[in-house]
Amino acid sequence: MNLGKKIAIGIIGIIAIPLVLAIFLPSTYQVERSIDIGKSATEVFAYIRLLKNQDQYSVWAKRDPNMKKIFTGEDGTVGFISRWESQVKDVGVGEQEIKMINADALEMQTELRFYEPFEGTERSYMKVSSLDPKKSKVIWGFDGSMPYPFNLMLLFMNFEEMIGNDFEEGLSNLKSVLEK
Repeated sequence: MNLGKKIAIGIIGIIAIPLVLAIFLPSTYQVERSIDIGKSATEVFAYIRLLKNQDQYSVWAKRDPNMKKIFTGEDGTVGFISRWESQVKDVGVGEQEIKMINADALEMQTELRFYEPFEGTERSYMKVSSLDPKKSKVIWGFDGSMPYPFNLMLLFMNFEEMIGNDFEEGLSNLKSVLEK
């Protein structure tokens, strides 16, 4: 076998092995964090269902307090959109739309649409449950996906740590704001 064929086989192997590996990797991920807050579940839910209030506790809002914000619709209702535009790379450009609010179950779902520095659409959710009349538990979660073959990046990106740390800090900020 001549050197050219060996190099070609080597290159094909370098390309093929990761592509075959990606077939067997998951293409979805979920990150979820929770915290207990010394307020009633209904009070907490009334606060978090308003996307404008995220400026008071969201890590991403605090990374760029000068970001441009555009709001469409009535906050706290399905269809409300909060759009942001930031020059800070970690914040970028995107929008969040309230897709579902279940006031009885104290939960809401939003759709996050990222435009810069990368494009993507993911689901985020917040749920509140009562621990007692003056104490509640808040769960903040995020579902994401990476289609084949990009799911190979899940081997190198720890979303549990990256997003999880931001959720923990955001929930801690939320607790501080609500327990003042």
